[in-house]
Amino acid sequence: MRSLLALPFVLTSVAFAADLPSIPNQPIAKKKELLFSDDFQGAEPAKVWHKVVPTFAVENGALKGTQTRDQAIPAADGKPAVTAHAAVHGLEIPTKDSVVEVKIRFEGASMIDVEFDDRKYTGAHYGHISRAQVRLNAVTIIDERDGNMRTDIRAMANDPTKKEERAKLLVGRSATFPLAAKLEPGKWYTLVVETVNDSMRVSIDGTAVGFLKSSGIAHETKSKIELGVAGKDGLFDDIKVWNAEAAK
Repeated sequence: MRSLLALPFVLTSVAFAADLPSIPNQPIAKKKELLFSDDFQGAEPAKVWHKVVPTFAVENGALKGTQTRDQAIPAADGKPAVTAHAAVHGLEIPTKDSVVEVKIRFEGASMIDVEFDDRKYTGAHYGHISRAQVRLNAVTIIDERDGNMRTDIRAMANDPTKKEERAKLLVGRSATFPLAAKLEPGKWYTLVVETVNDSMRVSIDGTAVGFLKSSGIAHETKSKIELGVAGKDGLFDDIKVWNAEAAK
């Protein structure tokens, strides 16, 4: 089954190619102190990692995420309903501006992402702030705080009479950039996500592939960095997180 539920953070409306923001050729962030690194050489994820939505495991020196909640199952026989959701693994690393670098590999996964959240923020569902999603053929950047996860906008999703109003509110809150060359399953790529002020820039193997400027990205207290996987399987290795400032 493949649906918006199985890929819960995909917007139903994204920028058309002609409307895509220009991608800066040069980095927008200057790295400062290194806040965190992990090469996943242990037998299991280090204790600093915490499960958000299972399942993740360390295998052969890499972190493997596998989506197991791939179908929405209604409540029945005394069992609670299950909502389809990508697998998510998290870190408590408070940042405002940052550079996240991580190697990624698709082994059946349909989507791999880097997410920023603030659970104390109540203006967006579950404190979702922003994210960069990678698929084999495209990269999507989403301002969730002021976009699809903003409390009032999210509530409109189930009201057909609010469809046009919701679509207008989502304009400019996400952008999907087709990749010039599709990524290959089974191959490692270095993903870099730069967040500076209200802008996010994404590069793969040193080539800039996405950029979005939107107010929610500037959220002051991004308390969590999370890795997500939709489908089976997505791998991560050699993650590094730096504090950053705007590049001059």
